[in-house]
Amino acid sequence: MKQYKVMWLFVVLAACVLVLQFHASSTWVAGPPQQAAQDAAPDSGQPALRELAARLARELAGACRDAQTTTAASPAEPRLYVITPTYRRPEQIPELTRLAQTLMHVRNLHWLVVEDAANKTRLVTQLLRKTRLSFDHLLAPMPDVYKTRRGPKPRGVSNRNCGLEWIRANATSGVVYFADDDNTYDIELFEEMRWTTRVSMWPVGLCTKFGLSTPIVIDSKFAGFYDGWVAGRKFPVDMAGFAVSVQFLLQRPNAKMPYKPGFEEDGFLKSLAPFEPSQIELKANNCSKVLVWHTQTKKNDPSAALNMTKYANTNLVHLKKLIV
Repeated sequence: MKQYKVMWLFVVLAACVLVLQFHASSTWVAGPPQQAAQDAAPDSGQPALRELAARLARELAGACRDAQTTTAASPAEPRLYVITPTYRRPEQIPELTRLAQTLMHVRNLHWLVVEDAANKTRLVTQLLRKTRLSFDHLLAPMPDVYKTRRGPKPRGVSNRNCGLEWIRANATSGVVYFADDDNTYDIELFEEMRWTTRVSMWPVGLCTKFGLSTPIVIDSKFAGFYDGWVAGRKFPVDMAGFAVSVQFLLQRPNAKMPYKPGFEEDGFLKSLAPFEPSQIELKANNCSKVLVWHTQTKKNDPSAALNMTKYANTNLVHLKKLIV
């Protein structure tokens, strides 16, 4: 409220100053020379205007001091560390753009974008700079031993573990969250997680055959998990459905994500031991609101090669460099 008061006083003061300047000008009234001379004479209303402007200036200065005192006395807002694994594909830039446009509305946030690649993608770097967000662009390619294995690959594990290593080296407080680039996020979610003290959780929409992954809540207390794929997991949750306190993480130096497809979330949360499901901090109004959706953009085939004989001197040459 102090900030709104300061803004209002500033606007009123500026308006009064403008009125005073125009009132003192000989061009305030258009008319005959005699009338203009009379208008240019001292006006009994000008002292009152000056006094009003001075009073408003004093109130503005006082309000500014009050606002500064209030801000200084307020507890520091916990910083959010958002880890996003990504890899080069046709959907990479569109999906990172969508996520970036959301994160740009969130205060006090640092974005860790970690590519599964040997070299940084130039378009990703350009996008990050354009957002003006606080960020780090990191590299964490999947180990070759997992690339050559048959069956499902542990995608995003090396990226997320790289982000966790960065946090251990650079952060002492705040909250860490794994935000994949193929999800859709309500900005309210980030304020929900901001005050996490251990591990917080909430529902994720469009997830598994149940269409939902969430803690079950009865009388404001944790009562189990609802997920379309439990598979014996202690924590059958989606990657987008939890956040962890940085301090809580730092107290568990061995906590990391396993290279086990389908069990990444469960393995990471179990590595935070001692920690039990009953200790989960229930967010999103006791898990009654959906603030994140596992939307997933449809897969696109790589774009066809450009006919350089036909289009060599056109804008298509540049555009093709922007599309995979």
